[in-house]
Amino acid sequence: MPSSIHLLQPHLLSLLRIVSSLVLFSYGTQKILHFPAAASVPPMGSLSWIAGLIELILGFLVLVGFQTRIAAFVLSGLMAFAYFIGHAGKSFYPAQNGGVAAILFCFVFLYLVAAGAGPLSVDGLMKRNRAVA
Repeated sequence: MPSSIHLLQPHLLSLLRIVSSLVLFSYGTQKILHFPAAASVPPMGSLSWIAGLIELILGFLVLVGFQTRIAAFVLSGLMAFAYFIGHAGKSFYPAQNGGVAAILFCFVFLYLVAAGAGPLSVDGLMKRNRAVA
């Protein structure tokens, strides 16, 4: 690989953030906004509905890259909670208990807590504006 590949790292970080949060955001839109149509919609106020509300709101914040570290921290915890409440009791193995997505989301968002949003974000734009001023 060329030695200049490291120059892509900040933009790939932004891409990871955007794609991951867009997928999670879509779970929130399905639970809360019923889009795209869901086979079952959680009752308002239920644990699943509250998780959907968090996915919708914080998923959007991470998607646009605003207050990314805080939102990603909460989402990482939500996904860990989802894994242990909804999946871990079924089997030890994620491929058997259906918890693969929850584990991956948990650790991607945990990484974003440490790495930040990347340059293609509201946080990045605000940081650049502070540096210029």
